[in-house]
Amino acid sequence: MSAVQAFLSYLQVERRMSAHTLDAYQRDLAALSQWCEAHEVTDPQALQGDQLREFIASEHRRGLSAKSLQRRLSACRSFYAWLLKNNIIDTSPAAGLRAPKAPRKLPQVLDADEAVQLVELPTDAPLGLRDRALLELFYSSGLRLSELCAMRWRDLDTASGIVLVHGKGNRERTVPVGSHAVNALQEWRKESGGTSEKPVFPGRGGGPISQRAVQIRIKQLAQRQGLFKNVHPHMLRHSFASHILESSGDLRGVQELLGHADIATTQIYTHLDFQHLAKVYDAAHPRAKRKI
Repeated sequence: MSAVQAFLSYLQVERRMSAHTLDAYQRDLAALSQWCEAHEVTDPQALQGDQLREFIASEHRRGLSAKSLQRRLSACRSFYAWLLKNNIIDTSPAAGLRAPKAPRKLPQVLDADEAVQLVELPTDAPLGLRDRALLELFYSSGLRLSELCAMRWRDLDTASGIVLVHGKGNRERTVPVGSHAVNALQEWRKESGGTSEKPVFPGRGGGPISQRAVQIRIKQLAQRQGLFKNVHPHMLRHSFASHILESSGDLRGVQELLGHADIATTQIYTHLDFQHLAKVYDAAHPRAKRKI
């Protein structure tokens, strides 16, 4: 077994990484292995720092974006850190190597009025109770799409207004559920006859609803409610985080609610919060006249 294959096996078995993350590591390290073969380097573990720098530079010349280069270099760093930890190499060729900075792209959010407009669906429409419960839960608790689709009734405690979420990397967290979402979920459970082991939002055949079905449905519902932004499940998560941070200023609290392992991931919402404050400033201050 090659060092790359052994590393990927470690990520899958010991780190228990998701199939999506594992696939990304596999693609990035396959690109490194192919570059090594083309440049007559016997094995990626034998690479020197200047050669790894040339690999990243060649990927840049090939047209990879700064974000893709950062991800590729991150996979290399993790690989060489693992080799170092297992005494397979003496020094990491990735030490001190940086990829180009990617421009920060702020996530789009709904403002509070738009969020309310979206979630307040008429419940007498076909699947109205289900759709209302789904949207209320998304916006109330800031869930990832995969987390919502996998949820079962046993995970919900409507009496206490909390939900146990099975998040990324098999990490669990407990998240509050707002009163509007609790009421909508209780109504939906009565109609659907949900028992503890059943998915909260079943798809065809009784299994959990597919992520694609939820994406399509939310887009349809947003248009029906008169919202013409490109509304998608993650926009509701972004909106949840942005609105909580605007009101509380508690970045650590938002990190816990979202289930981010690293607070740096959560910090993007401080930029959204500043944009909101800057707009207030521009509208209110007589000598602002700034453009943001």
